[in-house]
This record gives sequence, C-alpha cells and structure tokens, in this order.
Amino acid sequence: MNARKVCLPLLFSLALASCSDSGDGAAPSGQAQERPPSPVSVVLMKEGQYPITRILPGRATAFRTSEIRPRVTGAIREIAFKEGSEVKQGSLLFQIEDDTYEAAVAEARANVAKAEASIPSAEANLARYERLVNSGATQIEYENARVTLLQAEAEVAQAKAALQTAEINLDLTKIRAPFDGVTSLSNVAVGNIVTANQPEALTTLRQLDPMYIDLTESSTNLLELRSAMASGRLSGDPRNADIRLTLEDGTAYPQTGKLDMAEMAVSESTGTYQIRALFDNPDDVILPGMYVRATVILGEETGYLIPQRAASRNARGELSAKFVNADNQVETRIFPTSHVSGNNWLVSEGVAEGDRLIVDGFQWIGDGATVAPVESTVDESGLVVQAQPEASDETAPTQ
Repeated sequence: MNARKVCLPLLFSLALASCSDSGDGAAPSGQAQERPPSPVSVVLMKEGQYPITRILPGRATAFRTSEIRPRVTGAIREIAFKEGSEVKQGSLLFQIEDDTYEAAVAEARANVAKAEASIPSAEANLARYERLVNSGATQIEYENARVTLLQAEAEVAQAKAALQTAEINLDLTKIRAPFDGVTSLSNVAVGNIVTANQPEALTTLRQLDPMYIDLTESSTNLLELRSAMASGRLSGDPRNADIRLTLEDGTAYPQTGKLDMAEMAVSESTGTYQIRALFDNPDDVILPGMYVRATVILGEETGYLIPQRAASRNARGELSAKFVNADNQVETRIFPTSHVSGNNWLVSEGVAEGDRLIVDGFQWIGDGATVAPVESTVDESGLVVQAQPEASDETAPTQ
C-alpha cells in the first residue's frame, strides 16, 4: 500500500515534465502566420468615345386603327372576311341589304329624266318671247319665260343631286376596308339590323406594319440631355438616334426603329413626357398592347466605362466603385455624374488611364485592404473572364 502511494506522485511528476519539454520548440499560439492578400479581378480603365444610351419602357400601338361602322341602315346580308385575317384596302367586309337603295337610285334617275324633259320647252318659250319682246310681247312675259327656264334647270340640278345621294347610299351598303390591315372579331351576324353611325363598331381594323412604340421618358433626363448637347459633351443628334427593342420574353427585336415624334408637354402627375418611335413589323412579331423595353442611343461622349456589376449607389444616390491603388490597396471612389452606356456606367472624372477597377469580390473587401489584382475582362453578358497567363518560352528541366 505504501509503495502505491509513492508511485502515483512520481508518475504525475514525470507526465508534467514531459509536457513541458515538448512545448519548448513550438511558436506561441498568438503568433499565427499572416494570410496572403486576397486575389481580386480587375479591369484596366481605358478612355474612349462611348455611346450614351437610355432604356425606356413602352407599349406597342397600331400604326392605324379604324373602328368600322355602317353609314346606312339595313340588315347584314353577308360578312365577307375571315375574322382575324389580313385584308387589303378596298376589300369588302360587310354587305348590307341593298334592294331599297337600288329602288331609291331608280326613282332618282326617273326624277332626273322628268326634270330634263321640261328644259327644251322652256328654252323654246324663252327664245320666242325674246324675238317678240319689241313687237307685241311685253318685258314681263319675257322675264317670266326666263325665270321658267332657270327653274327647270334648277330642278334638273336638284334631281341629279338626289340621284348622286342615292348612288352614294347604295355604294355604302358595301362596307370596305379603308386600308391594309388585320381584322378583329365581328360584333354582328348575318341578319342583324345595323343603323347609320351606330356607337358599336362592326369590327376593328388595325395596320400592324409599320408599328408605333409609345415610350416614356422623365423630364429630368430631358433637361440633362439638353445640357449635354449645349455644352458640346454629347456628339450626334438624338432626333436621328437608333432605337432597339427588347421584347417581353427578353429576346432582341431584329429591326431598328427611328424617332417619329416627341410630346411637347410634361405630365403633371408623373413628370414624364411621351416619345413615339416607328418600327417596321413585316412578320407581325409586335402586336398592339405588347410591353417592350427600348434602348435609345442618344449620341456619344468621351469617358471611361464602369461595368454595372462593379458599381453601387451610396445613400445619396451617387455612383461608387472600388479600385486598386499603386500599393495594391483597395480604395472607394465616388462619381457624382454618370451616364448609362449599354451595360456600363460612363464617367468622365475621377478616373485615369490604366486605373485598376475591381469587378469581382469587392463586396467583402474594405478600404485599405491589401489585395492581389488579377487582370480580367467583362464580356457582353456581364461575366468576368480572367486573362490567360502568357506561356513561358523556357522549357521545364528534365528530371
């Protein structure tokens, strides 16, 4: 028992000594190795002439729209078009029963003939009194004969006007397309009675080629644009700007449009004004009512491009981006003035040729941090592509 009491303290002392010896060569726990600088993707700033663009929301509207209504009263005898089909100018759309209108034309022709029959007698009577006015006939009788002839001629003119009206009404029983276009659904059926100038349209005809795009722009951007033009910073005439469309599904419309007109008034409620563009639409891809986004190239300005993925806005709404300085440290720069240029921001101040802009990973790096910049590019899709290292001319030694 006594031997056991002596051995236990001895073993415990040896264990402590062993632990103390093994720790003599280790580094203190607080002295961890410094982490290497984090690699970041950067692009080199290059000054150039870049387009100034605006992306505007818009709606498509038909080039021409006509609500087809009857101008005479009658029963629909025929619907001569297929609903939703294309029709040519002058094509028959509806035929109204025309028997009563044909009868009216026949009656008007008879009245013309009746009126014309009295002309020869009145002319002969006037000629006779003209010969006798100085040898027995009174001046009053001569004047009466002349008035009778004038009344007969007036009755002929009145009868001819009535005939023309009857012929017009007969022709109006055939309702024709006023221009090339696409029809909508018919609101009447064969046998329905329609009235002249009724409020309900029989159908609607729309011309879809070309097509109008109604765009909305803010008055603030309008003032900024005028200022840039006045100062000479912006080259080109916005009135000749090319306009491209992105459809609802995100696809690019192949045709390029042109400015047609701009509303010379600003909405009091929204602070915006309307712009109308004109696009060819040969395949009827754009339909009235479609929502689109239009990219308008207003002109060009000299500056530097900052990809939108590499920039953010501060609390005051100013553009900010992070750069790598000469000491490979991160610094944030503020740009009070910037313009949209495609998928980039265009700035003209606060940047110099060759400056290194961080385009990836900057969200987690604070100012003053040391980084390892890796030259990269940003493709049209906004993806960062790192530059490939140049191949070495030296051959690896053989083992």
